[in-house]
Amino acid sequence: MLNRRRVLGLAAAALSATALPAVAAAPPANPTDVMTQWYRLVLELIRHTATQTPPVASRAMAYLGVTVYEALASGNPAMTSLAGQLNELTPVAIRPDALHDEALVVHGAMTASVRHFFSNTGPTGQRAINAVERKLTKTLTTNQPADVIERSLACGQTVATHIIAWSANDGGAVVENMGFPLTWTLGEGPSNWAPTSKISQQQAPLLPHWGKNRTFAMPPGPTTCGLPPHPEYSEDPTSRFYLEAKEVYDTSLALTDEQKAIARFWSDDPMLSSTPPGHWLYVAVDLIKSTKMQAPRAADLLARLGICVADAFIACWASKYEYDLLRPVTYIKRHIDPKWEPLLITPPFPEYPSGHSTQSGAAAAVLTAFFGDNYAFLDTTHDDEGLEGRQFPSFMAAAEEAGMSRLYGGIHFRAAIEDGLRQGYCTGAHTVALRTM
Repeated sequence: MLNRRRVLGLAAAALSATALPAVAAAPPANPTDVMTQWYRLVLELIRHTATQTPPVASRAMAYLGVTVYEALASGNPAMTSLAGQLNELTPVAIRPDALHDEALVVHGAMTASVRHFFSNTGPTGQRAINAVERKLTKTLTTNQPADVIERSLACGQTVATHIIAWSANDGGAVVENMGFPLTWTLGEGPSNWAPTSKISQQQAPLLPHWGKNRTFAMPPGPTTCGLPPHPEYSEDPTSRFYLEAKEVYDTSLALTDEQKAIARFWSDDPMLSSTPPGHWLYVAVDLIKSTKMQAPRAADLLARLGICVADAFIACWASKYEYDLLRPVTYIKRHIDPKWEPLLITPPFPEYPSGHSTQSGAAAAVLTAFFGDNYAFLDTTHDDEGLEGRQFPSFMAAAEEAGMSRLYGGIHFRAAIEDGLRQGYCTGAHTVALRTM
């Protein structure tokens, strides 16, 4: 310990020489940067975790978004909690009335939440989670008082624990056999879904009970954002059903390079990409960075986007298994051309409606509410994979292209695309109606 004489001596020496700059306390870190760093990792974890099929990925996105929003809202009176607005979500614990560092609060919340919702990722994913946690912890705790560090991390972890407990009984917490039921009885009618893959696991459809999961912002019940029946099944060449199948077939035989590029850009296959909901998450994170969005608004966007795509997949899956419709590849091979193959691989679950369309419509509704009707943007989701980015005049235009990409790929009939978009707009409207700030 320096005595007074020694301190005065050092001060005098400093005045007679070039003084060294004092070590100042580190400026508060930007909570938005912490969010985006974690979310960049989440996009990679979705890609590299076998159980993260699109519905499962959307669920993780929703809970992560709610967690980071509630973590910040717990200390910001300008932010309205989602408790009481989202189905069965109760209020989180009140923060202690003491100084918190918001970046550390976010870090504590995201660390606990990502570890939980990606607990079954492989060794590489686990190492990546540990690396991000170590890096951010070191950066965020430099020159911070120990009590602020401990209190802030604990606050975030407490919020994450609360949200994790809420998630436990939603119907989607346990995914066995990668989502394919071990026993399943196929429909026997000519219109019923039939397996389109030779993989033994995929002789049953993916996540047939997902549509029964608890929704987030959308009121419970199959009629909230339900769909009218698809065009009546028919093998008559003059029927609407046959003509929609013929449209898929004819389009596939005359695809332009642009249409092929669109199909591949939006394909977003599991294990090869961050999946369709991850595609929209990439867009949102990119916009958060490019617009220098402040933390409360960024958390609001991430929460709403996760909520809307999760609700969209629940609504879509409820409709898929209500109608249990066969895929174009099945119908076309039976009734038009037995040698036909679509551009893209057909996913292993019923056709109507299009999941790409439903979740894209929901995402577009939320992003439009945030940025406006005619917000032009460049989608660079697949730059790292060598796919050229695509420019859009609006989010709705992007959603419509995402939907049509499935017709170009030979995956869906037109009705599934158009009705799927409408279903997405419906689910998105419930998310847009949430009160946040």
